Amino acid sequence: MDIRQLTTFQRAATLLSFSRAAAELNYAQSSVTGQIRGLENSLGVELFERLSGRQVRLTPAGQRLLPYAERLLSLADEARGATAGPPEPSGQLVIGTMETLATYRLPPVLEYFHHRYPGLQLVLRPGSGAEILHALRQGTVDLGLVMSAETRHSGVDSEVLGPEPLVAVAGPGHPLAGRARVTSADLRGVPVLAPESGRGHHRLLAAELRGRPGAGAGAPVPLLESGTVESTKRWAAVGLGVGLLPAVAVREDLAAGTLVALPWSPPFEVFTQLVRRRSSSPTREMRLFADRAGAFLAQEQNAAAA
Repeated sequence: MDIRQLTTFQRAATLLSFSRAAAELNYAQSSVTGQIRGLENSLGVELFERLSGRQVRLTPAGQRLLPYAERLLSLADEARGATAGPPEPSGQLVIGTMETLATYRLPPVLEYFHHRYPGLQLVLRPGSGAEILHALRQGTVDLGLVMSAETRHSGVDSEVLGPEPLVAVAGPGHPLAGRARVTSADLRGVPVLAPESGRGHHRLLAAELRGRPGAGAGAPVPLLESGTVESTKRWAAVGLGVGLLPAVAVREDLAAGTLVALPWSPPFEVFTQLVRRRSSSPTREMRLFADRAGAFLAQEQNAAAA
């Protein structure tokens, strides 16, 4: 007994005609007859009485089977609808992301999803890299976008989208702004602005500014907590210190001349990464965002690097 046999039986039982059932189902009449016979053989009973001409009527066994067939067919339709899901991605997807990525990398991605998939609501939860990884492990966000020097994280899978170039910036009037070369030793003598003190690449920067053995290692690090990327840029622009920021965040400021890039390259790299919880299967919406946003961000980074 299968769904196709039950469908044929239900239509023949409703119409009381094999020929009309065949026409409605777009079958040959011999196919209807064969399916009914197969169903009768599997159940061991006759379901129809063949009357004179082409007329049929249900036997008592056929009458008892009909409501069950209708319920089974209804459940089959419900199961198909539940597994197929809505025709377009929908619901809510919570993305944990760092401030720089939310401000400078994600707007084109959000615009794409807004117009292409209006039924899918993307909710951004800002935080540091450590906070996003913790939220992902706890299940309070669905996906995460982080910048980190480490590319392996406990309990999550990470896809590296590309390096995120960093640039040291200062106001045009800063004493280091006119130098042909700036060293780590030079930065140890000036205030350095840290929008995320103790987190992400600022941990690496603090370690670099503490110096190497024999070069003043362990000396206090002149890091000033400046709050956010935007406040770091404003503080740097008025001469309060040097900021180490992602290049994408200061592109317009450098072009406008409110900030200048210092000739110093950090001795470390950070990478933009898409992170997912390892212990659960991703939904269709999560896979869609990971694929499309990942490709979009990687393409943008590659174009900027070129």
